[in-house]
Amino acid sequence: MKGFKSRAWGDSVFRGATLAFAVAILVLFAAVIITLWLAAQPSIERFGFSFLISSVWNPVKDNFGALVPIGGTLISTLVAIIVAVPVSIGVALFLAELAPAWLRGPFGVAIELLAAIPSIVYGMWGLFVLAPLMADHVQPWLQHYLGFLPLFSGPGMGIGMLTAGLVLALMILPFIAAVTRDVFLMVPQNLKEAAYGLGCTTWEVVRDVMIPYGKKGIAGAVFLGLGRALGETMAITFVIGNAYHLSWSLFAPGTSIASTLANQFTEADSDVYLSSLIELGLVLFVLTFIILGLAQAWLRRSSPMGAQ
Repeated sequence: MKGFKSRAWGDSVFRGATLAFAVAILVLFAAVIITLWLAAQPSIERFGFSFLISSVWNPVKDNFGALVPIGGTLISTLVAIIVAVPVSIGVALFLAELAPAWLRGPFGVAIELLAAIPSIVYGMWGLFVLAPLMADHVQPWLQHYLGFLPLFSGPGMGIGMLTAGLVLALMILPFIAAVTRDVFLMVPQNLKEAAYGLGCTTWEVVRDVMIPYGKKGIAGAVFLGLGRALGETMAITFVIGNAYHLSWSLFAPGTSIASTLANQFTEADSDVYLSSLIELGLVLFVLTFIILGLAQAWLRRSSPMGAQ
Protein backbone atom coordinates (compact mmCIF):
# COMPACT_ATOMS: atom_id res chain seq x y z
CA MET A 1 0.00 0.00 0.00
CA LYS A 2 2.85 2.35 0.85
CA GLY A 3 4.52 1.67 -2.48
CA PHE A 4 1.25 2.28 -4.30
CA LYS A 5 0.81 5.67 -2.59
CA SER A 6 4.38 6.58 -3.46
CA ARG A 7 3.82 5.79 -7.14
CA ALA A 8 0.52 7.70 -7.13
CA TRP A 9 2.26 10.71 -5.59
CA GLY A 10 5.01 10.51 -8.21
CA ASP A 11 2.45 10.36 -11.01
CA SER A 12 0.70 13.43 -9.59
CA VAL A 13 3.95 15.37 -9.42
CA PHE A 14 4.86 14.35 -12.97
CA ARG A 15 1.40 15.28 -14.27
CA GLY A 16 1.52 18.63 -12.50
CA ALA A 17 5.01 19.41 -13.82
CA THR A 18 4.09 18.64 -17.42
CA LEU A 19 0.90 20.71 -17.08
CA ALA A 20 2.94 23.60 -15.73
CA PHE A 21 5.30 23.38 -18.69
CA ALA A 22 2.39 23.40 -21.13
CA VAL A 23 0.73 26.35 -19.39
CA ALA A 24 4.05 28.22 -19.36
CA ILE A 25 4.23 27.97 -23.14
CA LEU A 26 0.72 29.39 -23.47
CA VAL A 27 1.55 32.19 -21.02
CA LEU A 28 4.71 33.03 -22.93
CA PHE A 29 2.79 33.06 -26.21
CA ALA A 30 0.16 35.39 -24.73
CA ALA A 31 2.83 37.62 -23.19
CA VAL A 32 4.57 38.07 -26.54
CA ILE A 33 1.32 38.93 -28.30
CA ILE A 34 0.23 41.38 -25.59
CA THR A 35 3.64 43.06 -25.43
CA LEU A 36 3.80 43.55 -29.18
CA TRP A 37 0.20 44.75 -29.32
CA LEU A 38 0.70 47.36 -26.59
CA ALA A 39 3.99 48.60 -28.05
CA ALA A 40 2.41 48.90 -31.50
CA GLN A 41 -0.59 50.93 -30.33
CA PRO A 42 0.59 54.33 -31.68
CA SER A 43 0.94 52.81 -35.15
CA ILE A 44 -2.32 50.84 -34.90
CA GLU A 45 -4.28 53.91 -33.81
CA ARG A 46 -2.78 56.13 -36.49
CA PHE A 47 -2.87 53.85 -39.54
CA GLY A 48 -5.42 51.17 -38.69
CA PHE A 49 -6.02 48.52 -41.33
CA SER A 50 -4.39 50.69 -44.01
CA PHE A 51 -1.03 49.76 -42.50
CA LEU A 52 -1.40 46.30 -44.04
CA ILE A 53 -2.26 47.47 -47.55
CA SER A 54 -0.10 50.57 -47.92
CA SER A 55 3.20 50.42 -49.80
CA VAL A 56 4.44 53.74 -48.43
CA TRP A 57 7.40 53.80 -46.05
CA ASN A 58 8.46 57.38 -45.35
CA PRO A 59 10.24 57.90 -42.01
CA VAL A 60 10.58 61.64 -42.69
CA LYS A 61 6.82 62.13 -42.75
CA ASP A 62 6.06 59.31 -40.29
CA ASN A 63 3.97 57.53 -42.89
CA PHE A 64 4.32 53.75 -42.90
CA GLY A 65 2.79 50.69 -44.53
CA ALA A 66 3.59 47.00 -44.38
CA LEU A 67 2.56 45.79 -47.83
CA VAL A 68 6.06 45.71 -49.34
CA PRO A 69 7.78 43.73 -46.55
CA ILE A 70 4.80 41.37 -46.28
CA GLY A 71 4.97 40.73 -50.02
CA GLY A 72 8.74 40.26 -49.92
CA THR A 73 8.46 37.80 -47.05
CA LEU A 74 5.83 35.71 -48.82
CA ILE A 75 7.55 35.78 -52.23
CA SER A 76 11.01 34.85 -50.94
CA THR A 77 9.51 32.09 -48.81
CA LEU A 78 7.51 30.74 -51.76
CA VAL A 79 10.61 30.65 -53.95
CA ALA A 80 12.49 28.84 -51.19
CA ILE A 81 9.76 26.22 -50.77
CA ILE A 82 9.45 25.62 -54.52
CA VAL A 83 13.20 25.03 -54.81
CA ALA A 84 13.87 23.24 -51.53
CA VAL A 85 11.02 20.73 -51.38
CA PRO A 86 11.81 18.60 -54.47
CA VAL A 87 15.56 18.72 -53.77
CA SER A 88 15.00 17.74 -50.13
CA ILE A 89 12.75 14.83 -51.06
CA GLY A 90 15.33 13.67 -53.61
CA VAL A 91 18.11 13.82 -51.01
CA ALA A 92 15.95 11.96 -48.49
CA LEU A 93 15.10 9.23 -50.99
CA PHE A 94 18.74 8.79 -51.90
CA LEU A 95 19.77 8.46 -48.25
CA ALA A 96 16.91 6.16 -47.29
CA GLU A 97 16.65 3.90 -50.34
CA LEU A 98 19.40 4.27 -52.92
CA ALA A 99 22.68 5.21 -51.25
CA PRO A 100 25.16 2.43 -50.40
CA ALA A 101 25.51 1.72 -46.69
CA TRP A 102 29.03 3.17 -46.47
CA LEU A 103 27.82 6.51 -47.87
CA ARG A 104 24.64 6.98 -45.84
CA GLY A 105 26.34 7.85 -42.58
CA PRO A 106 28.80 10.53 -43.80
CA PHE A 107 26.31 11.99 -46.27
CA GLY A 108 23.56 12.12 -43.65
CA VAL A 109 25.85 13.84 -41.14
CA ALA A 110 26.90 16.38 -43.78
CA ILE A 111 23.26 17.23 -44.50
CA GLU A 112 22.50 17.66 -40.80
CA LEU A 113 25.58 19.84 -40.29
CA LEU A 114 24.20 22.28 -42.84
CA ALA A 115 21.44 23.04 -40.35
CA ALA A 116 24.04 24.12 -37.76
CA ILE A 117 25.66 26.77 -39.97
CA PRO A 118 24.81 30.29 -38.66
CA SER A 119 22.48 32.24 -40.88
CA ILE A 120 24.94 35.11 -41.21
CA VAL A 121 27.39 32.70 -42.87
CA TYR A 122 24.71 31.79 -45.41
CA GLY A 123 24.16 35.49 -46.00
CA MET A 124 27.85 36.19 -46.58
CA TRP A 125 28.12 33.20 -48.91
CA GLY A 126 25.06 34.40 -50.78
CA LEU A 127 26.47 37.91 -51.16
CA PHE A 128 30.02 37.01 -52.19
CA VAL A 129 29.47 33.75 -54.09
CA LEU A 130 25.87 33.25 -55.15
CA ALA A 131 25.04 36.85 -56.10
CA PRO A 132 27.95 37.20 -58.61
CA LEU A 133 27.08 33.78 -60.02
CA MET A 134 23.47 34.86 -60.46
CA ALA A 135 24.46 38.18 -62.05
CA ASP A 136 26.99 36.72 -64.48
CA HIS A 137 25.39 33.43 -65.50
CA VAL A 138 21.97 32.46 -64.10
CA GLN A 139 19.99 35.66 -64.51
CA PRO A 140 21.28 36.41 -68.06
CA TRP A 141 20.34 32.86 -69.06
CA LEU A 142 16.88 33.17 -67.52
CA GLN A 143 16.37 36.56 -69.12
CA HIS A 144 17.45 35.25 -72.53
CA TYR A 145 15.10 32.27 -72.54
CA LEU A 146 12.30 33.38 -70.19
CA GLY A 147 12.53 37.15 -70.38
CA PHE A 148 9.09 37.35 -71.96
CA LEU A 149 7.68 36.45 -68.53
CA PRO A 150 7.35 39.33 -66.04
CA LEU A 151 9.01 37.19 -63.36
CA PHE A 152 12.31 37.15 -65.27
CA SER A 153 12.33 40.61 -66.80
CA GLY A 154 14.55 43.56 -66.00
CA PRO A 155 18.27 43.84 -65.33
CA GLY A 156 19.94 41.08 -63.35
CA MET A 157 22.03 42.59 -60.55
CA GLY A 158 22.67 39.38 -58.63
CA ILE A 159 20.90 40.44 -55.48
CA GLY A 160 17.12 40.43 -55.29
CA MET A 161 14.12 38.27 -54.51
CA LEU A 162 15.31 35.25 -56.50
CA THR A 163 18.72 35.17 -54.83
CA ALA A 164 17.11 35.61 -51.42
CA GLY A 165 14.77 32.72 -52.13
CA LEU A 166 17.67 30.48 -53.19
CA VAL A 167 19.63 31.27 -50.02
CA LEU A 168 16.53 30.49 -47.97
CA ALA A 169 16.09 27.25 -49.88
CA LEU A 170 19.63 26.19 -48.99
CA MET A 171 18.98 27.04 -45.35
CA ILE A 172 15.77 25.05 -44.99
CA LEU A 173 16.89 22.13 -47.16
CA PRO A 174 18.69 20.21 -44.35
CA PHE A 175 15.65 20.49 -42.05
CA ILE A 176 13.25 19.13 -44.65
CA ALA A 177 15.67 16.48 -45.92
CA ALA A 178 16.56 15.14 -42.46
CA VAL A 179 12.94 14.80 -41.32
CA THR A 180 11.82 13.34 -44.67
CA ARG A 181 14.66 10.80 -44.57
CA ASP A 182 13.49 9.62 -41.14
CA VAL A 183 9.93 9.39 -42.46
CA PHE A 184 11.04 7.19 -45.36
CA LEU A 185 13.07 4.98 -43.03
CA MET A 186 9.90 4.32 -41.00
CA VAL A 187 8.05 2.85 -43.98
CA PRO A 188 7.51 -0.85 -43.11
CA GLN A 189 9.91 -3.06 -45.01
CA ASN A 190 7.20 -5.62 -45.78
CA LEU A 191 5.24 -3.02 -47.74
CA LYS A 192 8.22 -2.29 -49.96
CA GLU A 193 9.07 -5.96 -50.36
CA ALA A 194 5.48 -6.72 -51.32
CA ALA A 195 5.62 -4.03 -53.99
CA TYR A 196 8.92 -5.34 -55.34
CA GLY A 197 7.44 -8.84 -55.29
CA LEU A 198 4.64 -7.64 -57.55
CA GLY A 199 7.23 -6.45 -60.05
CA CYS A 200 7.29 -2.75 -59.20
CA THR A 201 10.38 -0.75 -60.07
CA THR A 202 12.19 1.39 -57.48
CA TRP A 203 10.47 4.50 -58.82
CA GLU A 204 7.05 2.85 -58.55
CA VAL A 205 7.76 1.77 -54.97
CA VAL A 206 8.79 5.31 -54.09
CA ARG A 207 5.81 6.87 -55.87
CA ASP A 208 3.08 4.42 -54.83
CA VAL A 209 4.27 3.17 -51.43
CA MET A 210 6.84 5.35 -49.69
CA ILE A 211 5.52 8.81 -50.51
CA PRO A 212 1.82 7.99 -49.85
CA TYR A 213 2.72 6.23 -46.60
CA GLY A 214 4.82 9.14 -45.35
CA LYS A 215 2.93 12.07 -46.85
CA LYS A 216 1.87 13.42 -43.46
CA GLY A 217 5.42 13.38 -42.17
CA ILE A 218 6.69 14.94 -45.40
CA ALA A 219 4.13 17.72 -45.06
CA GLY A 220 5.24 18.26 -41.48
CA ALA A 221 8.86 18.57 -42.65
CA VAL A 222 7.86 21.11 -45.28
CA PHE A 223 5.99 23.20 -42.74
CA LEU A 224 8.98 23.03 -40.41
CA GLY A 225 11.10 24.53 -43.18
CA LEU A 226 8.35 27.03 -43.95
CA GLY A 227 8.40 28.29 -40.38
CA ARG A 228 12.17 28.71 -40.54
CA ALA A 229 12.00 30.58 -43.84
CA LEU A 230 9.31 33.04 -42.76
CA GLY A 231 11.33 34.44 -39.88
CA GLU A 232 14.84 34.37 -41.31
CA THR A 233 16.67 37.67 -40.88
CA MET A 234 20.40 37.99 -41.47
CA ALA A 235 20.79 35.80 -44.55
CA ILE A 236 17.93 37.61 -46.27
CA THR A 237 19.27 41.04 -45.28
CA PHE A 238 22.53 40.37 -47.13
CA VAL A 239 21.04 39.41 -50.49
CA ILE A 240 17.48 40.72 -50.86
CA GLY A 241 18.56 44.24 -51.81
CA ASN A 242 16.60 46.06 -49.06
CA ALA A 243 14.64 48.20 -51.52
CA TYR A 244 11.19 49.30 -50.39
CA HIS A 245 9.16 48.64 -53.52
CA LEU A 246 7.22 45.81 -55.12
CA SER A 247 8.01 44.41 -58.56
CA TRP A 248 6.77 41.55 -60.70
CA SER A 249 10.37 40.62 -61.48
CA LEU A 250 12.23 38.20 -59.23
CA PHE A 251 15.45 39.94 -60.30
CA ALA A 252 14.41 43.17 -58.60
CA PRO A 253 15.57 43.96 -55.08
CA GLY A 254 12.99 44.01 -52.33
CA THR A 255 12.69 43.65 -48.60
CA SER A 256 11.13 41.38 -46.01
CA ILE A 257 9.65 42.00 -42.59
CA ALA A 258 12.67 40.57 -40.80
CA SER A 259 15.22 42.46 -42.91
CA THR A 260 13.29 45.72 -42.47
CA LEU A 261 13.40 45.28 -38.70
CA ALA A 262 17.11 44.43 -38.76
CA ASN A 263 18.00 47.44 -40.91
CA GLN A 264 15.83 50.13 -39.37
CA PHE A 265 15.13 49.31 -35.73
CA THR A 266 18.15 51.23 -34.43
CA GLU A 267 17.28 54.21 -36.64
CA ALA A 268 13.74 54.69 -35.30
CA ASP A 269 13.78 58.24 -33.92
CA SER A 270 10.08 58.78 -33.29
CA ASP A 271 7.33 56.97 -31.42
CA VAL A 272 5.33 56.32 -34.59
CA TYR A 273 8.40 55.01 -36.43
CA LEU A 274 9.31 52.64 -33.58
CA SER A 275 5.74 51.45 -33.07
CA SER A 276 5.39 50.84 -36.83
CA LEU A 277 8.42 48.57 -36.73
CA ILE A 278 7.00 46.77 -33.72
CA GLU A 279 3.71 46.37 -35.56
CA LEU A 280 5.69 44.80 -38.39
CA GLY A 281 7.01 42.30 -35.86
CA LEU A 282 3.47 41.67 -34.70
CA VAL A 283 2.37 41.11 -38.31
CA LEU A 284 5.19 38.60 -38.82
CA PHE A 285 4.25 36.81 -35.60
CA VAL A 286 0.58 36.59 -36.58
CA LEU A 287 1.38 35.67 -40.20
CA THR A 288 3.61 32.80 -39.09
CA PHE A 289 0.99 31.64 -36.59
CA ILE A 290 -1.77 31.69 -39.21
CA ILE A 291 0.26 29.84 -41.86
CA LEU A 292 1.45 27.14 -39.46
CA GLY A 293 -2.03 26.90 -37.94
CA LEU A 294 -3.55 26.32 -41.36
CA ALA A 295 -0.85 23.75 -42.00
CA GLN A 296 -1.75 21.88 -38.81
CA ALA A 297 -5.44 22.02 -39.72
CA TRP A 298 -4.65 20.62 -43.17
CA LEU A 299 -2.59 17.82 -41.64
CA ARG A 300 -5.44 16.91 -39.31
CA ARG A 301 -7.97 16.88 -42.13
CA SER A 302 -5.69 14.77 -44.31
CA SER A 303 -5.18 12.19 -41.55
CA PRO A 304 -7.39 9.09 -41.90
CA MET A 305 -8.33 9.39 -38.23
CA GLY A 306 -9.01 13.11 -38.48
CA ALA A 307 -7.68 14.06 -35.06
CA GLN A 308 -4.34 12.30 -35.25
